[in-house]
Amino acid sequence: MFLRLLPLLLSLLGTASQAAPPPAPAPLAQLAQHPYWIALGHYEQRLSGGWRSYVDDAGFFLAAEGEHSPLAELQATLDGLYADPSLGDAHPQCRFPSRTRWLRQQLALTDLPPVRCQEFATWYADIDPHSTVLVFPDAYLNSPSSMFGHTLLRIDSAATADSGTALLSYALNFGAMIEGLDNSILYAWKGLAGGYPGQFALLPYREKLSEYSSLENRDLWEYRLDLTPEETGRMIEHVWELRQIRFDYFFFDENCSYRLLELLEIARPGLKLIDQFPLTAIPADTVRAVKDAGLVQKVNYRPSREKELLARAAPLQPEEISWAQAVAADTELLGDDGFNALPVARQAQIQETAYRLLRYQAAGQERDPDNAARSFRLLQAINQNPPARLEIDTPTLPEDGHESRTWQLALGSQDQRAYAEYGLRMAYHDLNDNLAGFPLGAQIELGKLRIRQYEGNQWQLEELGLVNIRSLTARNQLLKPWSWQVETGLERVAGKDGQQRLVGHLNGGAGFTSPLAENVLGYALATLRVEHHQDFAAKLSPAAGFDSGLLWRNRAGNLLLEAQADYFHNGEVRRSLGLTQQLELGRNLGLRLTAQREFTQWSAPQNEVMLQLRWYHY
Repeated sequence: MFLRLLPLLLSLLGTASQAAPPPAPAPLAQLAQHPYWIALGHYEQRLSGGWRSYVDDAGFFLAAEGEHSPLAELQATLDGLYADPSLGDAHPQCRFPSRTRWLRQQLALTDLPPVRCQEFATWYADIDPHSTVLVFPDAYLNSPSSMFGHTLLRIDSAATADSGTALLSYALNFGAMIEGLDNSILYAWKGLAGGYPGQFALLPYREKLSEYSSLENRDLWEYRLDLTPEETGRMIEHVWELRQIRFDYFFFDENCSYRLLELLEIARPGLKLIDQFPLTAIPADTVRAVKDAGLVQKVNYRPSREKELLARAAPLQPEEISWAQAVAADTELLGDDGFNALPVARQAQIQETAYRLLRYQAAGQERDPDNAARSFRLLQAINQNPPARLEIDTPTLPEDGHESRTWQLALGSQDQRAYAEYGLRMAYHDLNDNLAGFPLGAQIELGKLRIRQYEGNQWQLEELGLVNIRSLTARNQLLKPWSWQVETGLERVAGKDGQQRLVGHLNGGAGFTSPLAENVLGYALATLRVEHHQDFAAKLSPAAGFDSGLLWRNRAGNLLLEAQADYFHNGEVRRSLGLTQQLELGRNLGLRLTAQREFTQWSAPQNEVMLQLRWYHY
């Protein structure tokens, strides 16, 4: 009887052996430390030892301890690959095609059970990945999540790459998942603290184009990468594994740019891009890292709808702009005798300006039949009398601007009391900084620290700035945006008996900015301030005031002349007048001269002069 059953027992043992072949422990442990397996699991090594995965979703792991053990996750994955094929799309081979392919290659797994992954095959065929484009929408100050710009990937199929159109391509985006109606302050705080989950999303590229260039009026930069079809496919294969998988989202490090760098390392192992960003991952800096790695083949610039409108209107005289506004509101004026008396070439310019203005005003709004009818009538007029081709100069590439972190060394004198000052700013740009790659009138500063050493070796904290944002956007005849600013942190101000007090403060303001001449902006803002001052009776002291000045882009750099005042509820008045000129010594080097005079009721006016060397370095 035993002899009859022996062939059957041997067959069953062979099947069991085939179902889960136990690799030698040592090679498996070594494989779990392989950089590519670490990348597939999004693991990082803790400073205290051990591992943790950036993925904050149990659905991504097959092992109970997979989040903290690459070896346990590898063993669980290997076991799962031999699961019953009847699981279909739920089979680990279908859920984790990147892991399956890599382990099959590394361990020569020729005996894996065949599994039909219909859902993955359909999804992958629809995307048809062939080539990759890194897309950088420029900074947008009116959205806290977009103050530093953004990055996403465009995935082109062979057909779209050959046709030269990107509208049918897919956009691969990583972003915070926002539920509810969080205001900007709460949004910024939760983004800093990791209060939002982040997810990858794959959607039509035309939707992102509409969002960034039309709704948010952001310039777009497209960097075609030299990834092969195989490398692009390998990256998209891993994106399938990340569907509906949650990460913690942080504005400064674990953000859109950092996650996309991880994907590029999946596409081309050995790039080591994320190693360059241990503290922060500012989008422009990550674009620079990708370019320095030799991945960029070609750069394409897409101006925003606002920039196209202003460029078309630039040659027009004020009365012609008035005609464009009138025609956009009422296309019946195209038949007006006054309009038809204008030169034909000027009519063409006005008509297209009116059309672009109408489309700009309609962005983000529900479809309006009257608006659509006016747009169609203007298109008919443009077709009959087309204007000259619109030419827009390509600005400085974002990655060619100064780097994000700034080190500062200064010598100065405050009322004939000499000092040395040492400073650090984590990110990223102020009104006087080297301008190439940045818009005039935009300022975003985060993590600002200044420490002074006075004569006699007296050290004191001068400033600890958390955030300082200023948006001085010029108004014109067509568009009239508001200018605004917000700032919070600790800073030194005047106190009793000639003392300088360190106070916590929150202040903001709104107003307008006007172009006074070419490269000259004048601004005026009404401000509100709240501070905690130990010499004030109240815990929190409010003040109203103003902030006005002139910003001039000159041959040497940027000059800022500024007057400020705060009128407190307790009668204290604080005023200042300052002049700052930056000398641009190089892309990442600047020399700044500052002169300031401050007035307070508690002491005589104080004068301060400072010469500061600024080194921009990530």
